[in-house]
Amino acid sequence: MKNAYISRRWPLLGLIALGLAGAGCQVLPEKGLTGSADDAVSGGFISPPRLRYGATACAIPRAPFIGGDLGEHGYHFRLSEKNGIAYTCRGGHIDTMHVRIAADWTAYLAARSYRHLMRGDRSFSYKMLADRSRHYVQISYPANWQSLPPERRRAIAREVALVMGPYLAYTMVTWHEILTWHGFRSVGLVGEYQSAFSWEDGYSNLLGTIVAARALRDTEHSYNEAMTIALADEMRKLGVQPADVCERASESVKGKWYTGNTGMFLRIRKRNLDIGCDDGFVTPSLVPDVPGCTGAVPASYPAPTLDILWMHGFSASVETEPHEWEKGKILRIVYPGGRGTRIRPADHFAPIMAHIRQDAARKYGAEYISD
Repeated sequence: MKNAYISRRWPLLGLIALGLAGAGCQVLPEKGLTGSADDAVSGGFISPPRLRYGATACAIPRAPFIGGDLGEHGYHFRLSEKNGIAYTCRGGHIDTMHVRIAADWTAYLAARSYRHLMRGDRSFSYKMLADRSRHYVQISYPANWQSLPPERRRAIAREVALVMGPYLAYTMVTWHEILTWHGFRSVGLVGEYQSAFSWEDGYSNLLGTIVAARALRDTEHSYNEAMTIALADEMRKLGVQPADVCERASESVKGKWYTGNTGMFLRIRKRNLDIGCDDGFVTPSLVPDVPGCTGAVPASYPAPTLDILWMHGFSASVETEPHEWEKGKILRIVYPGGRGTRIRPADHFAPIMAHIRQDAARKYGAEYISD
C-alpha cells in the first residue's frame, strides 16, 4: 500500500517541482552551484536561469532606487538579493535585474557550450524563457580534437566555453531588446516598447556578461558568492552612488529623457542604441551634472565576440529563428526579398540597429539617441 500511495503522488510531486523551478526555486542539487565558481562551467546547471523582470530608471512612484548594497546573488530565488536601479558615475544608471539576467545566462550558456564541446556536438540550440525565438549554434572543431589527451581537451573546452557564454547571452538579450522595440509583449497585453533600448538596459546587459565571465574564473568561492563579489567590485569601480543620488539623477532628466508619472503614461525618449556594432565597445549614457560625479568619464566595455576562437582552432556561429508575431517586421529589414527566416547577429544586428536608429530619431529627435 505504501508503494501504491507513493506512486500515485509522483505526478503531483513532479508538478510541484516544475512549479517551483519555474518560479526560480532550487529543487534539486546544482553541480554548478555547489563547488567553486570555476567548476560551474564543467559542472553545469540543471535548469536555465529563472525569470526576472527589469525596472525603469525613471523617477516614478515606487521606483526601486538602490545604492551600493546589492545583497547576495542567487541563481535560484534568493530573498537576500537586492535589486533595482542604481546610479554610477562612470556607467550611468544600472538595472541590476538586467545585470543578473545576463550574468546567469552567461554562466548557463558557458556550461552548455562546454558540455557540447566535450561531446563533440556540431550544433545545439537554446531559448530565453521570456521569448519564443530559438537560437541555433554551429561549431567547427580543429581536426585533431578527438585525439587530444582528455585533460587538454577539458582545458581548451573550458576556455572556448568562456568565450561562447558571454557572446551567446549578450546576443540573446540584445535580440530581446530588438523584439520589444518592434512591439513584442512577453507578458500578455503589457507592452514593453517603452523599455526597449532605454538608456540603461543595453549597458546593464553587457555588464552582466562581463561580471559573470570574471566570476566563472573564481577558484575560491561558489558561483553565487563569486557573482556577489564580482558585481560589488565592478559597481565600486564604476562609482556607485547612494540611492538618493540615483533618484535625484533620474528626476533631473524628467521632461527631457522621459515624461509621465506612471507606467501607463510613461514615455521614454532617451535611448541608448550602442551595442558595439561600430567600434566594438558599448558606452553608457551619463546623466549630466550629478553631484559627486563631476568630471566622470564614461567606462566603455568591449562587446563579446567569437573572434578569438581561432586561437584554439575553433569557429562558431549563431542564428536566431524568431517565432513571434513581430518577426516579419524584423526579417524584412535584412531580407528585402522576403525569403530569409533566420537572423545572424554577426551580420544582421548592424543593419537592424541602423533601422531602429532612424526610427528613434524620427520619433524623438537625434539628440535623444546615444550610439
